[in-house]
Amino acid sequence: MEISEKLLCLFSADVSAEEDRYVIEVPRQEVETGDIDPEEVYRVALISREEDDAEESTAQPQTAPSEPQPPVDVGETRYVEIEDIGKQGDGIARVERGYVIIVPGADVGERVKVEVSEVKSNFAVGEIIEETF
Repeated sequence: MEISEKLLCLFSADVSAEEDRYVIEVPRQEVETGDIDPEEVYRVALISREEDDAEESTAQPQTAPSEPQPPVDVGETRYVEIEDIGKQGDGIARVERGYVIIVPGADVGERVKVEVSEVKSNFAVGEIIEETF
């Protein structure tokens, strides 16, 4: 299956009936840690559960759908652009699904190569290993 680069998040959810419409609930974590704004309108793609079941039987075990895995691993290197400065003066970069990488010593607008030194469920820390211009 091909996944669009425009994908903001991926999760499993039930479809529930609510008066004259059907509702798909977006997990709170997807809004709090991602690029989703509850006031915006988005395109939704539905993937058959049957196809998921077939893929899962051949894939390695995964965590619960409500707990997406961070898109980076400790030791991984990434080129990132610093978009903001955090409250403690560290650079903030965002990668897939709006996941945050904190980069100490970086300034807004810088593109840097970082090595991920720490990974948490909603953010990672990356150390600058190369500055790019």
